[in-house]
Amino acid sequence: MFTSGRPITLLLLCLLGSATSSPVSIHTPAPPLPSQILHPSTTVLPSPPSPTVLPSPPSPTLSVSEVGCPLTMSPSALVVRFGDPVAANCSTTGFAPLGWEVELAAPELTMDRSLVWRVDRMTKWSITPSCYVFSEEGGQCHIHLPLTVYKPPDNVFFSVVNHTGPMIEGHQYTLQCAVQDVAPVENLIVTFYRGPTALGRLQPNNNTEKTPVTEVFTLNITSSKEDDGVQYWCEAKLELGPEGPQQPPVVTSHKLTATVLFGPQLVCPTKLQVKEGESLSCEVRGNPRPLVTWFRDGQVVALPTHSSREHAGKYTISAKGLLGQRFCTVEVEVLAGSGTTNSFNRHFLLAVLLIWTIIWL
Repeated sequence: MFTSGRPITLLLLCLLGSATSSPVSIHTPAPPLPSQILHPSTTVLPSPPSPTVLPSPPSPTLSVSEVGCPLTMSPSALVVRFGDPVAANCSTTGFAPLGWEVELAAPELTMDRSLVWRVDRMTKWSITPSCYVFSEEGGQCHIHLPLTVYKPPDNVFFSVVNHTGPMIEGHQYTLQCAVQDVAPVENLIVTFYRGPTALGRLQPNNNTEKTPVTEVFTLNITSSKEDDGVQYWCEAKLELGPEGPQQPPVVTSHKLTATVLFGPQLVCPTKLQVKEGESLSCEVRGNPRPLVTWFRDGQVVALPTHSSREHAGKYTISAKGLLGQRFCTVEVEVLAGSGTTNSFNRHFLLAVLLIWTIIWL
């Protein structure tokens, strides 16, 4: 057994020694890249340029209506007198940075659910505060606080334009109301009065100035005799809406008592009937009071205090006033039996009859 295995062992040792003295180098080439494989019909195109990366646009500021902004303002609107304190609270339902955009006493940004804007003394005439929060939908949403700063007028002056002294009936006059240093003028309403009666309500025309201004209003009237002794005046009121003071600021002017010159006017019938004992009279109107003169047959006569039949006839009445003179002709008829004297006698007789009736009873 050992003799037959020896040649095999020697063969193995020879092979092993040959492999050690003469090593075999095996080289395997790398497979070609896909870009290096060319087909006969394929054209090599240049690589496209790299795309330009544009900067992202800024996040838009979104309004409440656009994203359902979770902001609440309390109060929803403010009306404050110039120089007074003011405060408003802005709250949100989420957890995001909350802040105010306002040019006066802006509070710092907060992560709380509410943030109060407070001013000890309002010193701006035109200001638009807004509260903002970063929305979960992206961007920034905000809500504005409508704010009105007002100031009642310093004075209200009433006058008649280019006129002093008494008025004359039938003439046109211009009443003037000057409102001094009021804001905002677009909320101003001026009312002219004749006694307790309002003559007209006026407002400024397209004046949106927020700072105090002086505004002048006028109203034309035609005077009449009924205006004599009446007081004219005007009133300036700031209508500031439901957010304003419960009692709107009102400033009134002084009152001007009108003196109206008119007449003379004669109110007489063409035929005047009086009873015996009564006086003759005719209504005369005018300011100043007219001078009245009675004429009979061209002669000035004194009116009797107790008329009689001899006073019957035709009379001419003259009324002379500052603005002219008027005449009227009257036919006077004196009726018998029921004048002042006869009336006295009749009552005396009735009294005597009553006494005799009582005695006889």
